[in-house]
Amino acid sequence: MKILILEDEIPAHQKLVNYLTEYFTEEITHDWARSIKDGKLLLQENSYDFILSDIQLLDGISFDLFDDIVVDAPIIFCSAHDNYLFKAFNTNGIAYILKPYSKADFNKAIEKYQSLFNKGSYNSLNHQTLTNLKSALQQENTVYKKRFVIKKAKGIQLLNVTEISLITASGDFCIATDSKGKKHTISQNLSGIFQQLNPNKFFKINRSEIISIDFIINIESHFKNRLLITSSGLKEKVMTSTSTTSEFRKWLEN
Repeated sequence: MKILILEDEIPAHQKLVNYLTEYFTEEITHDWARSIKDGKLLLQENSYDFILSDIQLLDGISFDLFDDIVVDAPIIFCSAHDNYLFKAFNTNGIAYILKPYSKADFNKAIEKYQSLFNKGSYNSLNHQTLTNLKSALQQENTVYKKRFVIKKAKGIQLLNVTEISLITASGDFCIATDSKGKKHTISQNLSGIFQQLNPNKFFKINRSEIISIDFIINIESHFKNRLLITSSGLKEKVMTSTSTTSEFRKWLEN
């Protein structure tokens, strides 16, 4: 069995080699490249049973390499990127392990490769999949607001965005309710705040309210094509507007 490892970090490469040696009873050989340039040369001159690939290499992202060269071998991506990125993997021929991964994580990914390959259900990477991956990576790397500075009588406090359940417009200001029900005044208008938030985490459900997906507990149908939402920290349910319900449903499935 011959394997290609695309990994720019030396310790990570050695870790993969160790796991491979422990997992396979048969003899294996492997090539190693730390850059797109070297990986391209190896792929042009060799064929592999499967590929273990980091996303960020020394001279760019591996997606560009796979978009440039047709690869028939299954690929297992090993990356420290957030789970959000991997929602873009729309083919069952790809597995991934998220750094820092354990031996069990590695073994599970190899088992997926073997199952797909043996059943003949492996689908090779195509241009559209790679385009989706690049787009997801770009969105993930976008810098969104991490915290708000809240001015209070006793001084300044910090409110982490990850703690916010709902943001409600209140004149020229907004009220942010955290997951424990505590309210905080933010000296910005709703539109300005929404532009700073990750659209995969927050949705403007009506003209005056922005909700976080992380604290939604329950969603139920309401009249006139609206939805009632129960979230952590909120005493009362909030409601989508008729015009936002359709997009909200789609957002929930992203």
